[in-house]
Amino acid sequence: MRFARLAGLSGIGFVLLLLGGNLLLVSAGFPDPSAATAPDEIASAVADASAALRRTSTLLPAAWLLATIFAAGVFTALRRHDRTTGDGWAVVGLAGILMQCVAFAAVGASRLAVAAAATHDPGAVAGLWALHNALFGFNQVFLATALLGLSVSGRRAGLVARWHAAVGAAGAALLFLSATTSPYGVDGDNPFALAGLIGWLLWLVWIVAYSLRLIRDVDPPTGDTDPSATPATASGTTTTTSGAPATTPGAP
Repeated sequence: MRFARLAGLSGIGFVLLLLGGNLLLVSAGFPDPSAATAPDEIASAVADASAALRRTSTLLPAAWLLATIFAAGVFTALRRHDRTTGDGWAVVGLAGILMQCVAFAAVGASRLAVAAAATHDPGAVAGLWALHNALFGFNQVFLATALLGLSVSGRRAGLVARWHAAVGAAGAALLFLSATTSPYGVDGDNPFALAGLIGWLLWLVWIVAYSLRLIRDVDPPTGDTDPSATPATASGTTTTTSGAPATTPGAP
C-alpha cells in the first residue's frame, strides 16, 4: 500500500476514534468543559463516568498514532511544492498536528487525574478541573495552526479544492477565537465555546476530505516540465518543445 493511501485511511480512522470516544463520554454524562458547574457536581459526574473515561482513554494512543501518520502523509504530498516555491506552510501545518497530539495528551492525563480525585480526594477536583479546562481550551490553537498551514499549502499546491480550503480557514478562525477566549471559561461559561465546537466539527470534515484526497493518490502540481519535451541540439543551441507542463491538475 502506498503511504499516501495509508495516511488517508489513518486520517479517517482518527476521525472515527474521536467521534466514538466523544459519544461514549457524552452518553456517560462526562461534564461539559465549557459549562459553569459546581465542583461537587463535577466530582459526582466524573466519578459516575470514570469507567467510560478509562475506556475512551485507551483509544487515545491509537488516535495519536493515526493522526501522526495522516500528518506525515499530507506533509509528504506537499513537500515538493513547498521546496519549489520556498513556502513553509506545510511545516506549519505539520507542527500544528504534532503539537495537538502533545497538548491533548496533557488533556487526557488531566481528565484521569480529575477522575482519581473525584474518588479519593474530592477537594482537589476544582483545581484539577480548572487545569483540564485551560489545557482543553489552549489545545484548540494547535488545531487552528494545522488547519491554516495545511489548507494554505494544499491550496497553493493544487491538492485541495477552494471549498476545502475555505472549510479549513473557517475552522481555524473559530478555533483560534475559542482558544483566545478560553481563559474566561476556566471556571465559568466561555461565551465563545460554541465557536470552538463548530470549529472542531469543521476540523473533522476537513480531515475526512483531505484523507479522501490522499486515498485517491492524486499528486499536487510540481512545476516540473513535461518529460515528453525533447531537446534539440542543432547548432549547439538547446530548445524545448512548447508542450504543456507535466503537472497534475489541481482539485476543482
